[in-house]
Amino acid sequence: MLWLRGLPTPASAASEGPSIAHAAPSPDDAGASDAEAGAETSDGRSSVGSGDADGRVLGDVTVFDDVPAVTRLDPALLDALRRAATDARVDGVAFIVNSGWRSPAYQAELLQEAVSEYGSEAEAARWVATPETSPHVSGEAVDIGMMDATDWLAQHGDAYGLCQIYANEMWHYELRPEAVEHGCPAPYIDPTHDPRMQG
Repeated sequence: MLWLRGLPTPASAASEGPSIAHAAPSPDDAGASDAEAGAETSDGRSSVGSGDADGRVLGDVTVFDDVPAVTRLDPALLDALRRAATDARVDGVAFIVNSGWRSPAYQAELLQEAVSEYGSEAEAARWVATPETSPHVSGEAVDIGMMDATDWLAQHGDAYGLCQIYANEMWHYELRPEAVEHGCPAPYIDPTHDPRMQG
C-alpha cells in the first residue's frame, strides 16, 4: 500500500478507514536516484520533484512544475489550481501534487494494486476507479498532499471552483466552476456513490 505524504500512516489510519491506493510512489519506492529525486529540505522532503510519461509523481511536485501529471491536467483545472496555489503562498501553504493526470496503463496498475490490498474489486472501487471512469485519466482530478494544503482548500477552494469530491478522499479535488457562486456540492461518500463510476 502506498500512502500519501502528510496524510495518515497505516497505523494512524486504522480508525479512520483506509488511505487511498493511488498515491504517488516515493523516490525510494520507484527506485529513483538521488539526482532524480532532487535535494532534500531540512524536514527530509525532496525539494525538487519529477514525473514520468504515465503520470507517476516522484518527490515534491507542485502545480507549477512541468511534469505530465501536472501539464496534462485539464487547462481550466490547472489554471484554477495555480491561482489558488499563488494565493495560498501568502498563507505559507504550498500545493504538493501527489497525483494528477494518469495514463490508462498507470490507472490500471493502481487498480490492480488496490484489489490486491483490499481483497476484492468491490472494496478497491471505494478508492480507485477503472481507467475508463477515472477523472485522473481524463485530466479532471488532482490529489493534493499535505494537510495544510487540503485544509486551505477546504476553507477557500470553492472561490476557485476547486471542490473535494469524495468524503473519504480529502485530497481529491476536481473543478466545479459553479462553486464560485454557489459553493461546493456535498461530497459523495466514496467513489462507488458517484454516478460517473457506474459505467
